Amino acid sequence: QVQLVESGGGLVQPGGSLRLSCAASRIDFRAYQLGWYRQAPGKQRDLVAHISSGGTITYGDSVKGRFTVSRDNAKNTVSLEMNSLQPDDTAIYYCNVRNIFTSVSSWGQGTQVTVSS
Repeated sequence: QVQLVESGGGLVQPGGSLRLSCAASRIDFRAYQLGWYRQAPGKQRDLVAHISSGGTITYGDSVKGRFTVSRDNAKNTVSLEMNSLQPDDTAIYYCNVRNIFTSVSSWGQGTQVTVSS
């Protein structure tokens, strides 16, 4: 069973930065697509960033130019560097992995990001 452990959330002022990390165990990371999603209170869960097994990256429109996703297959980690954070970025951020052969998907437990002065 896939285990995902997220870290790096917290409280930050508008304009600040945070870095989220997601560590995966019990999988061959190279066979997975990776993604970060977020869900604000009362809203649906939306894509933040996605990185394919081959390294192709897609960002949600609201974070383009501010967030950067990266993967380290050797360390089984996917990271999300978030800059110029705004109150609208406040949400629970979830890590997701999806096997490219079986399409089986797993979610992390989520980490809270709060942007407030």
